[in-house]
Amino acid sequence: MQPYQENLARLLAQSGALFFRSGLRLKDGRPTPYFANLGVFRSGRLALELGRCFAQWLEHTGKAGEVDVLLGPSYKGSAIAQATAIALWQDHGRDVLFEYDRKEQKTHGEASGQGNMFVTGALSDGARVLILDDVGTSMATKVELLDKLAAHEQAQGIRLNIVGVALAVDREQVQAVYDAEGRVMEGARGPDACAAFTQKTGLAVWPLLGIRQCVEYLHQCGEPVLVEGARRPLDDGLLQQVRDYLSVYGREV
Repeated sequence: MQPYQENLARLLAQSGALFFRSGLRLKDGRPTPYFANLGVFRSGRLALELGRCFAQWLEHTGKAGEVDVLLGPSYKGSAIAQATAIALWQDHGRDVLFEYDRKEQKTHGEASGQGNMFVTGALSDGARVLILDDVGTSMATKVELLDKLAAHEQAQGIRLNIVGVALAVDREQVQAVYDAEGRVMEGARGPDACAAFTQKTGLAVWPLLGIRQCVEYLHQCGEPVLVEGARRPLDDGLLQQVRDYLSVYGREV
């Protein structure tokens, strides 16, 4: 693992962003023994450290020089994009723009008469845009953002170059499967979520940290995690829970 990956894993554990609790459900309705909520990165230190992880990934992969705008889908991605832009400037001397979307169009002020789904005005013609977000499960949020970008291009008469999607944590899951009544079918395996997104959009998905890497590292180093509201090391039992869960819902490796 790279240093930024180890740092991200420790941050997830120390902040309580990664936690284990019985009875958890994903947005798509499937059960899960753990959850990753980067919304708890709510202090200046945690936000900057997360931004540094993304900035270090950008430098390590060589993508830092290939991006003009960091775009974070509202709401969690917005803070990530801004923190990453700050870290790139502070630590690497790169001044990169950041942008995020609105939940509803702005039609007043500078947007009077045209509507605008984006906030900072960073999306100029020809801009190379990298989407940053916290977690990839179904990738539905990213598809919605791409629809907004397409509408923005048409409205503004511009062309954007979407570089791809970078995720803090990849749950490494397949998509949910639903019955004829729209109810989630537990234990059923849909297509690989990230691969399906790439096939649909043509865009690559780059995770900073896979959940398998994360839990294996935390198990190895003995970093405590939140389990049923109390902190304890990620022991053999918790590691096996994750392995068993991914044997059902995880992508093949």
